[in-house]
Amino acid sequence: MRVIIADDHSLVRRALRSLLQEYGYEVAGEAENGREAVELARTLRPDIVLMDLAMPIMDGLAATRLLSAELPATRVVMLTGSEEDEDLLEAVKSGASGYLLKNTGTDQFFESLERVARGEPVLTHALAPKVLSELTDRTPNGEASSTLTEREREVLELMAQGITSDRELAARLFVSTNTVKYHLRNILGKLHMRNRAQVVAYAYRHGLINERESAER
Repeated sequence: MRVIIADDHSLVRRALRSLLQEYGYEVAGEAENGREAVELARTLRPDIVLMDLAMPIMDGLAATRLLSAELPATRVVMLTGSEEDEDLLEAVKSGASGYLLKNTGTDQFFESLERVARGEPVLTHALAPKVLSELTDRTPNGEASSTLTEREREVLELMAQGITSDRELAARLFVSTNTVKYHLRNILGKLHMRNRAQVVAYAYRHGLINERESAER
């Protein structure tokens, strides 16, 4: 897996490079601000960009919006020290596939990267309720959601319950992973969303699973 590290602190970049290489990842490049990260990604087409939130010249959110629009195959994971609700919200709205804190444990960090690389969101039950109330509803009057098939609604409900792995979804629905991916592409298209993180937040917002149930999981 090819990764670009974007952080304005050289010590952080050095530590991340060493850790990623130790676990067999290829560090394709490093950037010290959002503008450099975008330029590198355009040239190198990495699988993942690890993006800091606060950087000079162009911050991580602005860079994420550009990459999400121009390079949808490149996943952006915000790696930051900020636990502010507004930052979580803006990261999802900007198209980030994941949001990790810099104090995340090593095992969880690499598990999250693998999930993101498979197209799965790194969006926990703790995060989803924070963004659901303010996440922009891209389906006015519910018109787009009404076009979902019964099977697509089943997929959406399972994702709201925290089942986001293609393999787990396939096992629950007794179908192949390719069929799951087909349904997910349809859901994203019909709801006019860019990634699965936004789909999960949508499912919470529209009551497919209530907050009390999610808190008990």
